[in-house]
Amino acid sequence: MTEILETPKLVTVFGGSGFIGRHVVRALAKRGYRIRVATRRPELAGHVQPLGNVGQIQPVQANLRMRWSVDRAVEGADHVINLVGILYSSGAQTFSAVQVDGARNVAEAAKAAGAGLTHGSAIGADADSPSVYARTKAAGEKAVFETVKDAVVFRPSIVFGPEDQFFNRFADMARYSPVLPLIGGGTTKFQPVFVGDVAEAVARSVDGAVEGGRVYELGGPNVMTFRQCMEEMLEVIERKRLLVPMPWWLAEIQGAVLGLLPKPLLTRDQVTLLKTDNVVSRQAEEGRRTFAGLGIHPQSTASVLPSYLWRYRTAGQFTRKSEA
Repeated sequence: MTEILETPKLVTVFGGSGFIGRHVVRALAKRGYRIRVATRRPELAGHVQPLGNVGQIQPVQANLRMRWSVDRAVEGADHVINLVGILYSSGAQTFSAVQVDGARNVAEAAKAAGAGLTHGSAIGADADSPSVYARTKAAGEKAVFETVKDAVVFRPSIVFGPEDQFFNRFADMARYSPVLPLIGGGTTKFQPVFVGDVAEAVARSVDGAVEGGRVYELGGPNVMTFRQCMEEMLEVIERKRLLVPMPWWLAEIQGAVLGLLPKPLLTRDQVTLLKTDNVVSRQAEEGRRTFAGLGIHPQSTASVLPSYLWRYRTAGQFTRKSEA
C-alpha cells in the first residue's frame, strides 16, 4: 500500500529577514515547515534561503501598509507570524501605520485565510505609556485580539544575539570612545533574552504547543541594570572604559537632536521608554505566561555574549580563545 506523505505546513513570516525573523525562520526550517518570508525588499532577503533546504524558503514582497500585498503573502498559509516593528518613525513608516494598522491588516488577512496567528510585541506595551512606541505596541495587541481571539502574543525584553543592535552597538562604540554614556544613570532594569530562545517560543506556537488567546512575556534568567549590561559587555571584549551617567534632561536633548537624522541612534521617545524597567511582570510569572510555562530554559548573557562579541576585543586579540 502506497504511503501518502502529508505536505508540511506553510508559514508566512512578516519581518522574516530581520534580526529576530531570521532566527525564527531557522527554527521553522529545522522543523520541516515551508516558509514564506514576507518583506518590503525581497531582493535583500537572499540571506534567509540558506537557512533551509532548496525551495523550502521563499521570499515574497509585502508591505504591512498595503493590505493587498499582505493578503497575497498570506494566501494559502496555515500559520502567520508578524514580527514587524520599528523603533522610530520614518516617512510613511509611522508607529501607528506599522504597529497598529499593520498589525490589524495581518490579523485580518490571517483570519480570512483561516490561518493561526502569532504576533510579536514587546515588554512595556502599555496603552497609558508616555512612549509612542509602547502605546502603539499595546494598540497593535488590541487589534490582534479583536480580530483573532486565539492569537498568541509574545512580549520579549531586550533581545540579544549575533546581529543585535544593543550589545553590538555599544561594543563597537567602545572600540573608539574612552567613555560610554549611562542614560538616566544606568539604573533602568532589563531582562536580556537570547534571540534563539525567542525563536524557539515562536516556533512552538506554530507547532500548536502554546495556548492561544494569551500574552507571554519573555525574559532571560537574569535581571540586569543598564550599567551591569555595559560592565558585562566590557568584560567580554576585554576593554576598560569610563561609564559616565547621563541625566535624563541631557539625554532628552540629545535624543531630540539625533532624532532628526535619517537613522537616529537615539530619539526622545526611546529616552522616554528607558525611564521604565523592561522586565517580566509579576502577573506573567504568577500565570506562568513566561518561558517557564512554555517549557523553555532561557540562556544567559554570560553563556552567549562571548560567542559573538569576541571580535570587538583589543587589537591583536581578534581570535576566539578556543582558536588561540
